[in-house]
Amino acid sequence: MAIRLGRILVERGVLDDQQVQRILQEQKQTGEPFGLICERLCKVSPQTIESAWAEQYAGLVQEVDLSIEHFEAKALALVTRRQAWQFRALPIRFTETELMMASTQLHLSRALRFATHVIGVPVFFVLADPENLGQALCRHYPLPGLTPESVSVNSMDRYLVLANGSGTREH
Repeated sequence: MAIRLGRILVERGVLDDQQVQRILQEQKQTGEPFGLICERLCKVSPQTIESAWAEQYAGLVQEVDLSIEHFEAKALALVTRRQAWQFRALPIRFTETELMMASTQLHLSRALRFATHVIGVPVFFVLADPENLGQALCRHYPLPGLTPESVSVNSMDRYLVLANGSGTREH
């Protein structure tokens, strides 16, 4: 059974059970997403909602070992080196209807925003541990100075903008 967003927010001490019930009542009446109602009624920040959503989503998706996955050139061509590293989003291959991409639980919401706004096809995510994702990024999108450990370093983002601000599609 999937973990509910409200339960995650209660466990984190962001909401109490009474607030969750009030939000669920509002959701029945308006049809709005749970997270938007949390923001509006309980003044929960969008970042907190996004983090809880990533935890919820991570509980629903499979984890993969990227060292044994089959990567398609057509999928890899959809993002630049800079984009792959910046958003920690690694295209793997196409299924019949969707593009399979990998990220980490920590970077999932960022990768999803990127995929939603930039990738022109439906995407579903799988998760990899940071070291495994870093190794695959080094293999498929090498950039000077970046190592598998760079996936976990947030200061890397500024380096990427300076190193390759052009956004060209280079592989």
